[in-house]
Amino acid sequence: MKEKIIIATIKSWNILNAERFKELYKERYETFIFTSNEELTYKSLEKIAPQYIFFPHWSWIIPEDIYKNIDCVVFHITDLPYGRGGSPLQNIILNKVYNTKISAIKVDGGIDTGNIYIKEDFHVGKGSAEEIFSRASEIILFKMIPYILENDPIPYEQKGDVAKFKRRRHAESDMANASLKSINDFYDFIRMLDGEGYPNAYIKIGNYKIKFSDARIETERVTGRFEVISEDENA
Repeated sequence: MKEKIIIATIKSWNILNAERFKELYKERYETFIFTSNEELTYKSLEKIAPQYIFFPHWSWIIPEDIYKNIDCVVFHITDLPYGRGGSPLQNIILNKVYNTKISAIKVDGGIDTGNIYIKEDFHVGKGSAEEIFSRASEIILFKMIPYILENDPIPYEQKGDVAKFKRRRHAESDMANASLKSINDFYDFIRMLDGEGYPNAYIKIGNYKIKFSDARIETERVTGRFEVISEDENA
């Protein structure tokens, strides 16, 4: 009998890769893909009885009755315990930590406090948030998840100094309030917010907002796209 697993995610790149994973490993695993919080109930999971639930990108708290009865694995783009908390990619880029890890951790009820299954080296020094998340998705779905399934590693306790991050608020995307002291600071600020579901970097002039995306850095300048919208559009 094939082992059953669930991949729960909400981002388009992860959903696409989850479908690829399902097809690639169809002879070995029966893969279920959840894309909404309403699907993730203990009652529905009892019927499936998965070995693991993998969360490449999830926006909701995982209920206690689920993670205490099923091995739940979340993926976090920092070298834990450095970077526990919200908006990890944006915070490490702001801190100029370009060489980091993707940490696969066992859900335990704390905020990114669970034991570590595996870590993979990861570089975030170039590219938009969406490009970085897409690269991370490839590593998570086709390297880290297969490794966990094939080796069933015993997760180990996090070690090192703890650093906690706060989830960024929409207002923090306002470039007028950001600490931007170099060309690279502008590049990092724009690109770290350029992804599906994230509020783009912007500035306000009167009743208008100018949003920035597709940042590319060259010698002493950053190029990209901008969009001017009226605040009346509630955008």
